[in-house]
Amino acid sequence: MERGISIVMEKDVAVFMLNRPEAYNSFDLEMIKGFAGKLTSLALDDSLAGIVISGQGNAFCAGGDLRWIAGHPGGYSQAFHELAASYHQAILEIRRISRPVVAAINGLAAGGGFSLALACDFRIMERGAVLKQAYTSNGLSIDGGGTYSLPRLVGLARAMEIAVFDRPIDAEKALAWGLVTEVVEKGRSLERAISLTQDLASRSLPSFAASKKLLSNSFDTSLEAQLEMERHALAQCASTPQAKEGLTAFIEKRKPVYGKGQQVRPCRNG
Repeated sequence: MERGISIVMEKDVAVFMLNRPEAYNSFDLEMIKGFAGKLTSLALDDSLAGIVISGQGNAFCAGGDLRWIAGHPGGYSQAFHELAASYHQAILEIRRISRPVVAAINGLAAGGGFSLALACDFRIMERGAVLKQAYTSNGLSIDGGGTYSLPRLVGLARAMEIAVFDRPIDAEKALAWGLVTEVVEKGRSLERAISLTQDLASRSLPSFAASKKLLSNSFDTSLEAQLEMERHALAQCASTPQAKEGLTAFIEKRKPVYGKGQQVRPCRNG
């Protein structure tokens, strides 16, 4: 177990539990380094169906540990600079990993916890949980890819509203705005997130990996470049056993069976 993080395998799903409930699961440098390192080590594990991230106690994650930041000998600026380096590595691993990553938002997701949830592929949020970007209310700017994720999820105008006014966002509003995938009753987010991850793993993971990368890249490329990446990804995915099974099942008018331990690295798009 890394400091402040416990990892439990639920069948073939790695469940990351942020485990500092007394501090609303906020992270200091040691904790976020361990988190990023473990994500990196699991990224190429072909036995893995996916990853679920949640928090112990009444919070998902309150972001950076302000007590640790305030006590840094180099001051606030250096503390944030160091913390963001490892935190951003974790965000990059989540966005790059070819398996699905699902956030089980069991309580408050604020600051870095807000951006962490948005970086995941899907978000299951409990009724009574709250999203709050929190940075601007404390005189800071958003990090953790929040300024990347927000306008892609809700559009620029809504993203500006969230960034500037920093109003708490309850589960119903988060669902209506497209910030979360599903809303569940209190205490059910982890169970549902694991179930969703296992369902995704029963589908073609090379298709998932290619779609995740193509959609993420689509905001930063021209139509011509995007079309070329799509053509390359399609040809690569078509060479996988999953494509053969999927197309054969379609012709035979049956449901495809993709199985466990799917290889996803051969299917790349760019």
